[in-house]
Amino acid sequence: MGLKTAFVAGVLSFTMAFGAMAAEKKYAIAMHGDIKYPADFTHFDYTNPDAPKGGAIRLSALGSNFDTFNPFTLKGIAASGAGLPYETLTIQALDEPFTEYGLLAESIEVPDDRSWVIFHLRKEARWQDGQPVRAEDVVFSFNILMEKGHPQYRYYYAEVDKAEALDDLTVKFTFKGDENRELPLIMGQLPVLPKHYWTDKDFTKTTLEPPLGSGPYKVKSFEPGRSVVYERVKDYWGKDLAVNAGQNNFDEIRYDYYRDATVAVEAFKGGAFDYRYENIAKNWATAYDIPEVEKGMIKKYRFEHNVGAGMQAFVFNLRRDKFKDPLVREALAYAFDFDWANKNLFHNEYTRTASYFSNSELASSGLPTGRELEILEPYRGRIPDEVFTKEYQPPKTDGSGNVRSNLKIAVGLLKKAGYSIKGGKLVNGKTGEPLSFEILLQSANWERIVLPFKKNLERLGIEASVRVVDSAQYKERSDTFDYDIIVDVFGQSQSPGNEQVDYWTSAAADRNGSRNSIGIKNPVVDELVAKVVNASSRAELVAATHALDRVLLWGHYVIPNWHLKVARIVAWNRFGLPKVWAKYNPGYSAWTFWWLDAEKDKKLQKMRKN
Repeated sequence: MGLKTAFVAGVLSFTMAFGAMAAEKKYAIAMHGDIKYPADFTHFDYTNPDAPKGGAIRLSALGSNFDTFNPFTLKGIAASGAGLPYETLTIQALDEPFTEYGLLAESIEVPDDRSWVIFHLRKEARWQDGQPVRAEDVVFSFNILMEKGHPQYRYYYAEVDKAEALDDLTVKFTFKGDENRELPLIMGQLPVLPKHYWTDKDFTKTTLEPPLGSGPYKVKSFEPGRSVVYERVKDYWGKDLAVNAGQNNFDEIRYDYYRDATVAVEAFKGGAFDYRYENIAKNWATAYDIPEVEKGMIKKYRFEHNVGAGMQAFVFNLRRDKFKDPLVREALAYAFDFDWANKNLFHNEYTRTASYFSNSELASSGLPTGRELEILEPYRGRIPDEVFTKEYQPPKTDGSGNVRSNLKIAVGLLKKAGYSIKGGKLVNGKTGEPLSFEILLQSANWERIVLPFKKNLERLGIEASVRVVDSAQYKERSDTFDYDIIVDVFGQSQSPGNEQVDYWTSAAADRNGSRNSIGIKNPVVDELVAKVVNASSRAELVAATHALDRVLLWGHYVIPNWHLKVARIVAWNRFGLPKVWAKYNPGYSAWTFWWLDAEKDKKLQKMRKN
């Protein structure tokens, strides 16, 4: 090769390499597809930028106590609202499947292969003590969460090779391994902590010292086990950002603690707090038949949404030998009569869940075809045949309470699994052990649902005990997988990604605090999760998710519960609401877009006196 040719080739090589690394600064980033809002947008459509500031909102929290304001570690019970003082690099729009806009970060750089991401911080960003937010704070946050934070962070950020501050306002995350389109967005969700505040403190210990953050609220006062109050930061640095317009409207946010939902509902009706997301169908149907609702003093809101409902279910702990056989797990599902419960307990409010990605296009249906079938085909023989031949549906009844036909099916499955009845008890033919287990609950409200299930199990010769424990004990036992069966919820976004690693993979099964509460260790599931995480397009993501969904469903790892396609909220009529409900807003914290309406509040106070 001549000198001139070598020079040209070198320049070309450098140009190509530089082109692969170069990236344009952008104000937002989307997982797949277009970005809805332009660079000069002034507010999200589901907020009211003219909402007045002031007043207070009173909320409820369930549980007997809290012992820390650090929500980022495994240890302790974090106070409700403990995340309010903190901010992330970006914020997700609730009317797009998965798009993030800059919050602490002013702009974002990502190459085409998404092998790294650079965040350029806003120079005006400040901690609540007035010190500037710097790139070294972001690097510190990443490192401390990886080293000493909740174990979930080590899995969530496992594909991050390093974090580095390029200058005071620029931080870069470099990724390792295969292309993962979600990682830049995941790093945008990183909670940013002040390095100078934590330098002389033990991050692993519980603490009731009010934390230092950069966010719009800070701790004002608290009484452990009773209440915590947050106050709006008057000189909050980000109050004029478009992503914050119409939000952070209350001067104070107060959480009062109640032992359980029954006590909380009565306290709400008595005027002790203002807003409740109602997740109990019986309460929605009957608890609010009171004069205050008839008079308009209390409003009942029902908002339809497109939020993926995921999977709520009775979860089998596969770490227990008694649940390792899928035939046993399948059989037990026939003892749960959802249709009776929906009719008699839930006022027919709910839809039976038949997917780990319910209420979204990500839910599998029918039989696999096209790209979905291509993904599944190599696993034929390693996954249940039903994946290819039958659409999954949980057991059904006529709702009358007569489950004889379902129990007959269960008996057949248990017999096939090697069980038989001896002395009125279902016994394992190999070990001689009777099949018995404990259903662990955190709320007494679940007893009315579980006790009929227990009765049906007894008809099969199975002894099932039901135990309700307080929140601290429940957290300890669930974090260490010390249970037979629990109720768990696997929430899903419109764009599933890294959280699937924590939900389903072998690597997460033995890690305390992971979300793999089932204890799945299945190489096929591991590979399908990787296909979801590494999907290169929306179409590929949907196909891979459908495939994963089918394999999980036919694994009979859970007994599916139910889901609701609307948000049910009850609130004292003293608030203003935006005109638009975001399609991906589940409603749990819809109050963050509300404000105190002075005229409504004045009218309500007058009606209360009369």
